[in-house]
Amino acid sequence: MPEYPPGHPSRGWVTAQVALGANLGDAAHTLRYAVQALAQAPGLRLEKVSGLYRTAPIGAGGPDYFNAVAQVATLLTAPALLAVLQATEQRFGRERPYPNAPRTLDLDLLLYGSAHIGSPTLTVPHPRMWQRAFVLVPLADIAPDLVSDPALAAVQGQPIERVGEVPGWQLFL
Repeated sequence: MPEYPPGHPSRGWVTAQVALGANLGDAAHTLRYAVQALAQAPGLRLEKVSGLYRTAPIGAGGPDYFNAVAQVATLLTAPALLAVLQATEQRFGRERPYPNAPRTLDLDLLLYGSAHIGSPTLTVPHPRMWQRAFVLVPLADIAPDLVSDPALAAVQGQPIERVGEVPGWQLFL
């Protein structure tokens, strides 16, 4: 019998998409190490990583963000996956002094299979994902069937620039 990590749903693998963002320090390389952390987390299997994008901060000052979206398969429940994401943020020095503050690393659970979750600690699909080019454009890179043309058109006016790939992410497949 396989040994599953704590919090697994025992129903098998679930596909989930995770947004990655950072705008403090060497943000592009931080995203590389965050992808590595996801690839090495028990109960997760890295499947795809979008291109690397640069965007201006929304609703705050600070340096531009680097953004990407990763797709993972997981045996974890959505709350357990959220806990892994938050623990990873903490390892990278994430602080939350005020809303939209600059970040060393931000990991958001966007989608968890076809689940719709509304709890005090977790909302899936992510409640603001459909309003953000920095989420939808990279998500469309790896899962075009999840992002409609009208959804992309709705964020068309938000500046976003593809600047390459998350450095070295393929090493973690």
